[in-house]
Amino acid sequence: MTLQLSFGEASATGPRAENQDALRVVTPAPALAASKGYLFALADGVSQCADGGLAARATLQALALDYYATPETWAVAQSLERLLLAHNRWLRANGGGQPLLTTLTALVLRGRRFTLAHVGDCRAYRWQAGQLERLSEDHVWDQPGMQHVLKRALGLDQHLVVDYLDGELRPGERFLLVSDGVWATLGDTAIQRILEDAEAPEAICQALVSAAHLAGGQDNASALLVQVGDLPESALSDTLAQLDHWPLPPKLRDGQAFEGWQVERLHNESRQSLVYRVRDAQERRWLLKTLPASRTDDALAAPALLLEEWFLRRVAGRHFPEVHSLPQRQHLYYVQREYPGQTLAEHLRLNGPLALPEWLDVAPRLLKALGMLHRRNILHRDIKPENLLWGDDGELRVLDFGLAYCPGLSQDEAHSLPGTPSYIAPEAFSGAAPNAQQDLYAAGVTLYHLLTGHYPHGEIEAFQHPRFGQPTPASRYRPDLPSWLDDCLKRAVAADPAERFETAEEWLLRLEQGERQALAQRPRPLLEREPLKVWRGVALASLLLNLVLVLCLLH
Repeated sequence: MTLQLSFGEASATGPRAENQDALRVVTPAPALAASKGYLFALADGVSQCADGGLAARATLQALALDYYATPETWAVAQSLERLLLAHNRWLRANGGGQPLLTTLTALVLRGRRFTLAHVGDCRAYRWQAGQLERLSEDHVWDQPGMQHVLKRALGLDQHLVVDYLDGELRPGERFLLVSDGVWATLGDTAIQRILEDAEAPEAICQALVSAAHLAGGQDNASALLVQVGDLPESALSDTLAQLDHWPLPPKLRDGQAFEGWQVERLHNESRQSLVYRVRDAQERRWLLKTLPASRTDDALAAPALLLEEWFLRRVAGRHFPEVHSLPQRQHLYYVQREYPGQTLAEHLRLNGPLALPEWLDVAPRLLKALGMLHRRNILHRDIKPENLLWGDDGELRVLDFGLAYCPGLSQDEAHSLPGTPSYIAPEAFSGAAPNAQQDLYAAGVTLYHLLTGHYPHGEIEAFQHPRFGQPTPASRYRPDLPSWLDDCLKRAVAADPAERFETAEEWLLRLEQGERQALAQRPRPLLEREPLKVWRGVALASLLLNLVLVLCLLH
């Protein structure tokens, strides 16, 4: 079952020459509605600015387009915040020397929850069981004669501050968005009376707008009402709704044909998963991942497997395995491309620590992959050499998203500590919530281990309660290490999160700067530094050699 909604809207110019209010409703296709939700928004352009109507319309246009272009793994408020900050800069830069100002109240309904974004003096109300609740605050100066002077609006200040509210939806409730041309004229009591007297959303909105102007309102008047019907059974992606129809595959045999795949052999088996090597009709190799029969009764196992596939689809790119679309899937599994190459753990076991040029090739690739993950609001939580494939094509790919985490979407079992102990950040042992810095710490330990064959804080065993001090400098094991790189690794694996790099991009920039500085400090060949002296010396040496030869011939 999907979220069932009905809605209505109305807007009228009133005595003014132009309607500077704008309304927007976006009801996307079911798949996008499940991942991003339904959008309802009201903007009221400020008439004292250059063009309030343009500011309002442009804001809702940007909101409708840009919100649905943000990654599906971002929380609703995160997506709205990013695009509104960018649009605030656009408004300030495109007013022709005068500010483009507008207020905004936007509502996103997704799954079983709502998110409200609000700045300015439009209002958002919630109505249920005869009770009217105001959800928004008027951002105006609370002083005599200044009740209509905005202290917050889009385009007003360089640093935009938006109010956000998130909550659970309730069947049968209504959300009402109105401009100040409605609420300032009618007041809450009259608004509630109209909500009680009318049923259809469109009729309610028309009644509110008409009543505001009949009561003497001199401003534009706009109203948008959303009524919540049935709620979906869960807030997960529509993919998870298929769980009831997808049984686990039977144990697959070598050479067996299965749903269009030719099974080669069992590639890997553990308590958590089964991975088979398979071929498609074009003889390309893939890896089919499913669950062992022992996890049939684990309520979290099947959703976690599909969520793992979902994450991989949303980080598609050169640093991650390709996932097959599986249009005819009838069992619980997913398929990803198999790439020739070896994991960095295998490379370390067979060849020992990486040479410095190899390391300087691997490190930026890993940081770029993590940066891409984190920009999509996904945490890997198991970065280690075993999960990094160094392909024969030269690419580094991040594998195994079985422990991946998306704030606001993923759930952990109580008291769990996902990951491999030696790569888990110190603060995670103390119960800190997952964050991107913990991935960066794991990357630091990984790169330290690949360079030295050791761990910066020593190897940590399962169920151990480690104590973290100062990490051992990597230069103790690699005397050939440049001092800037030694300092870089020391910062990456610091026990205190405040001492580490904040983002993958910051760390990547430090690596690039260090390499450039090292090249700049390297002595240049004499031919580059003093070409004239070199060629004069060559000419003189040639002349002397010729004289010697002449003397030898005379004698």
